[in-house]
Amino acid sequence: MKKLLATVFAFLLKKMNLYSIYNLRKSSYLRDIGWFKSFQLERPVDNNGNPLPWMTYSAIHFFEKRINKDMTVFEYGCGNSTLWWAKRVKNIVSCEHDKAWYDTMNNKISQNVELHQVDLEYGGSYCGKVSDYSMTFDVVIIDGRDRVNCAKNCLNALTDRGVIIWDDSDRAIYQEGFNYLQEKGYKRIDFEGMGPALTFSWCTSIFYKEDNCLHI
Repeated sequence: MKKLLATVFAFLLKKMNLYSIYNLRKSSYLRDIGWFKSFQLERPVDNNGNPLPWMTYSAIHFFEKRINKDMTVFEYGCGNSTLWWAKRVKNIVSCEHDKAWYDTMNNKISQNVELHQVDLEYGGSYCGKVSDYSMTFDVVIIDGRDRVNCAKNCLNALTDRGVIIWDDSDRAIYQEGFNYLQEKGYKRIDFEGMGPALTFSWCTSIFYKEDNCLHI
């Protein structure tokens, strides 16, 4: 009887074009990395509910193997990524423009996180926050607002081996920033594909020079 019911159930799912989704939820790469959980919760998490950066999975897997507790990070745009990086690096400085979101995150961060709220004015104090630091960060993450100006302001804040991580780098509106970094001698490597919670593909890129901290 159970076998018959299973056969009927499978038949109905196929008729409704749901059988492949059913199988993916039972056993698949997307299930193992927590995509279904993140889609349900509408935030980037792994299969155990732990925070993930809202970047492509291919980029996250790459970073996991190459970052360490000696690194310092500056991040434009705080969130689950802040919590993820904080567990894996020495310290992280994060700049957020949204006051309500800043207040929410300020109650979640650990002691190695320095969180700043700076009102957004394009070309103003927000994109210039990273300029408060000189040769400090191994990694600068551009995943907030006014990204082209953030990129232009961040170079002096990087260590000699520092890299820039730019999410949503498939967007043509950021081309001026990409050109600027490449004119300054930075190479680019792209990580395309799906990421947590979302159903479409996008791109996370690393801009780097020779002898960089990620050993690219």
